[in-house]
Amino acid sequence: MPDTSGIDGIVPTQDERTMGTLAHVLQLVGGWIAPLVIFLVKRNSRFVSFHALQVLLLQGLYFFFMMIIMGVFFAVAIAGIAFHQPTTEHGSLPPAFVFLFPVIWLGMMGWWIFLVVVAIAYGIKAGKGEWAEYPVLGRLARRILSIGPGGEILS
Repeated sequence: MPDTSGIDGIVPTQDERTMGTLAHVLQLVGGWIAPLVIFLVKRNSRFVSFHALQVLLLQGLYFFFMMIIMGVFFAVAIAGIAFHQPTTEHGSLPPAFVFLFPVIWLGMMGWWIFLVVVAIAYGIKAGKGEWAEYPVLGRLARRILSIGPGGEILS
């Protein structure tokens, strides 16, 4: 790979910018699968690896929190059913379930809106060739890949 480093570090090629953009945008339809494929296929490109790894970390964080939320939801639902005192109405749902279901649904929709905004914003930045990083996950991705702010290799 020729030396394309400038003031801001490594300048990505058009192919790298396109793949970085695709890593961000394809998470909307493919979740973690498309960024993982891009990460594995373009492993030799620090720019693409950095952007794809950020998306993978974001999707992993989402998966982790969804498992916790779903565990709490099922625990509350089972406890609510087990301790629900039958009333005159048969087939009524426990109050905890009635409250928790819309809250979880709104949280999931909020996450989806957040994900759309992040995917578009960082996809545009990757398309411009910027080494834009997610607030916390970007530093983690840099540490995992051992690269600096401009893509230079840290020793």
